[in-house]
Amino acid sequence: MAFAEVSNILWRERQLLELLQFKLEEEQLVLASSKARWLTHATREVEMVLEELRKAELTRAMEVTALASQLGLGTNPSLTDISSAAPSPWDGIFEEHRRAFLSATQEIQSLANVNRELLAAGLEATQHALEWATGAADDLPDLDVYTPQGTAAVSRQEPKARLLNEAL
Repeated sequence: MAFAEVSNILWRERQLLELLQFKLEEEQLVLASSKARWLTHATREVEMVLEELRKAELTRAMEVTALASQLGLGTNPSLTDISSAAPSPWDGIFEEHRRAFLSATQEIQSLANVNRELLAAGLEATQHALEWATGAADDLPDLDVYTPQGTAAVSRQEPKARLLNEAL
């Protein structure tokens, strides 16, 4: 029965979207913790889930085409179209899938936006650190000298050798 097949595929996609949310939150935690060494792993896991979603979408497209034909709908119908044309209880099931997809995509978009902001901030901090380390920063103070009171003293000397902490 085409209804059950499409619904099962939609459940699988919902599970993958939930996994994508988890992986994006995981990536966000890595970004926020400044543990750059794990960022490639976190990003790769996000990409793996996205690839699985693409495969599920292809399968869904084929099954939806068959269901649309059975319901007398045109090509590429939306979940709203399918829900409206489906008999009970399938109409409610497809409507629930639609609401879950809307909610998941909003959450994913929000997580992706925060991750982009964290990546941009990390890139800016890295650029400033490199500018400081090479003496190329005109607007950044050189804070490698300390006063007898323990406060950082600003010096504007020519670039010199610097000792870098491995955390940079």
